[in-house]
Amino acid sequence: MLMPYRDIPAEPEVDAPDADTVLLANRVEKTYPNGTHALDEVRLRVQRGDFVSLLGPSGCGKSTLLKMFAGLESPSHGHIRWAGADTPAKSGLKTAMVFQEATLMPWATVQANVRLPLDLAKVPAVDSGPRVQKALESVGLARFGESYPRELSGGMQMRVSIARALVTEPDVLLMDEPFGALDEFTRLRLDADLRALWAQRNGSGQPLSVVFVTHSISEAVYLSSRVVMMAARPGRMVADLPVAEPVRDEEFRLSNPFAAYCRDLSIRLLAASGEQHT
Repeated sequence: MLMPYRDIPAEPEVDAPDADTVLLANRVEKTYPNGTHALDEVRLRVQRGDFVSLLGPSGCGKSTLLKMFAGLESPSHGHIRWAGADTPAKSGLKTAMVFQEATLMPWATVQANVRLPLDLAKVPAVDSGPRVQKALESVGLARFGESYPRELSGGMQMRVSIARALVTEPDVLLMDEPFGALDEFTRLRLDADLRALWAQRNGSGQPLSVVFVTHSISEAVYLSSRVVMMAARPGRMVADLPVAEPVRDEEFRLSNPFAAYCRDLSIRLLAASGEQHT
């Protein structure tokens, strides 16, 4: 039996003020100049403290939607709202993005790489130093501040990239397949660390909302409070699955509910890809 998904409404969501909504895509479409119809009528609401994974086949517009939430792309039709505002700057939300590659400055130390957003914001050194150290501690790299990227493994470089995002103390963290190029063991460890960071922030009274793009079904189930399934040609939302399991640990990965979520999503992903399950 398939898990109880929230049906995607036939009518567009009402763009009404909501104190708990940090991101809203309302009837969003994207067509590029070459005619590629990347997104069609996407309606997605991200609440304060959500961990939403976008899952779907290649070409379904997951990264395009993420870039819109970051303010790096604009819809062709429809609109994006950030805490009710029409631009990120007007919303007062602090948003950070982690890309598929760590994109570190090879000539700079780990501390300098993490401090970059604070330097760009002209935060005084007396304030930025403790924040950089706190961000490095949160990703387990407190002892590597004077190291250079070339001296770190791929997983450690990605931790630096995450610390660079966290140093701004964001309300919203956007992540575009950040662990996709890593080996499975490193990926599992970083998934566990990211989930713990998110839970810690939400337990501290400073909720962190995460939108996470992935191609991994098991990763989406392990991390998310919701998994949004998308289909391609054109990119659109087809289902929204709450993952209502409060504890995420190795026992959860081996549990029957975890297997059931993964099987359900596998069936739906095949359908979203235009293939049939037998």
